[in-house]
Amino acid sequence: MLHDKNDDIYRLSTYHYDLPPELIAQYPAEYRDSSRLLVLDRKSGDLKDRVFKDIGQYLKKGDALVLNETRVIPARFFAYKESGARVEILLLKKLGDDWEALVKPARRLKVGSRVFLSPDQPLLIEIVEELEFAGGRRVRFLNGINEDTLLQEQGHIPLPPYINRPDEELDRERYQTVYASKSGSVAAPTAGLHFTPDLLKDIALQGINIVRIVLHVGMGTFRPVKNKDIRQHTMHLEYFEVAEEAAALLNLTRESGGQIVAVGTTVVRTLESVYNEDCGFVAGKGETNKYIFPGYQFRAIDKLLTNFHLPASSLLMLVAAFAGTESTLAAYRHAVENRYRFFSYGDAMLVI
Repeated sequence: MLHDKNDDIYRLSTYHYDLPPELIAQYPAEYRDSSRLLVLDRKSGDLKDRVFKDIGQYLKKGDALVLNETRVIPARFFAYKESGARVEILLLKKLGDDWEALVKPARRLKVGSRVFLSPDQPLLIEIVEELEFAGGRRVRFLNGINEDTLLQEQGHIPLPPYINRPDEELDRERYQTVYASKSGSVAAPTAGLHFTPDLLKDIALQGINIVRIVLHVGMGTFRPVKNKDIRQHTMHLEYFEVAEEAAALLNLTRESGGQIVAVGTTVVRTLESVYNEDCGFVAGKGETNKYIFPGYQFRAIDKLLTNFHLPASSLLMLVAAFAGTESTLAAYRHAVENRYRFFSYGDAMLVI
C-alpha cells in the first residue's frame, strides 16, 4: 500500500534526529546572553549563526516581546519508605490540599504508602490516589507541615533527567529566568534563560513592548509523545494567566502593525489558547492542553524564540509547525554539525 508523503509529518519517526551526547548542555553558559543564537528564516530556510545578545537586531519598534514569568519551585524530594528504601517524589501542581505528583519507583508507592523525608524525621507524605498517567499519584503532606518552608528548605530544583548531575546551588538562580516572579512550574521556560536585566532594558529602549504572561510548566510540556501517529497524542492540562493589561498591549501591537515575538513554546501555547478570531487576545486564566503540531494554523504569533528540544517531543513538533518540518530538521542538523549546545541549559534558535 502506498502512503502519502504528506503523512510523514504525522509520523513520530520523522521527529527523531541524531544528537551526540556531549552536545547536551550540563551547565549554563558563563553569561546568560553569551549563548549562541541560530536564526532561521522560515520563508527562505536561510540560517545565520549569531550570539544571543544580538537578538535586538531582529526586533523593531512597536513589536511585542512576550515573556512567561512563571517561577520554578524546588519541587523534587528524595524520601524514604519505612523499610529504608529510597524513593523520589516530584510535585507537579496543587490539588486542593493535596498535590499531583510523579513518583519513582511507582511500583513501590501504592495507595496508602507513607514515606519520610529523611530517615530520622517524622515528616510524612502519604500516597492518597493513583492518577491516570504513568507514575502519577495524589500525595498529601501530614503532620501540619508548612509546605512553602519545606519546599525552600528541603526541595531540590527539578533538573531534567538529561542533565546527569545532582542539582547545585547555582541552579537555584540559573534554572530561573531573571524575570521569574510567579511560583508554580516544575521546569523552566528555557527560551527565557538567556535574557539579562540589561538586555531587556535595551530592548525596551528600542520601543519594543515587554508583555508578561504566565504558564506554569508541568506534565503537558515535558511528557513524551509515544504515539506513532503524533495526532493521537494528548497534552496534560497546565495553568495559565493572561492579564487585561497584557491582552490590551498585544491587541495594540497587532493594530499598529507590530509583530508578536513569543519567548518559548509555553508562550506560544498560551497565546494561541486565548486568541479569538473576532476580538483578538482575550484576558483570562484557566488551564490549557493546547497541542500544536504540523498542519496547525498560527493566529497569535509572528516570531518564535526557543531552545533546541528533545527528539520526538511535542516541543519540537510545535517548532516544526511554525517553521516547517523540513526547515526545522535542517536547522537541527546545522546546529549539531556546528556544535551548538542542546536542551535546557543550551543555546537558542530564533524563527523569523
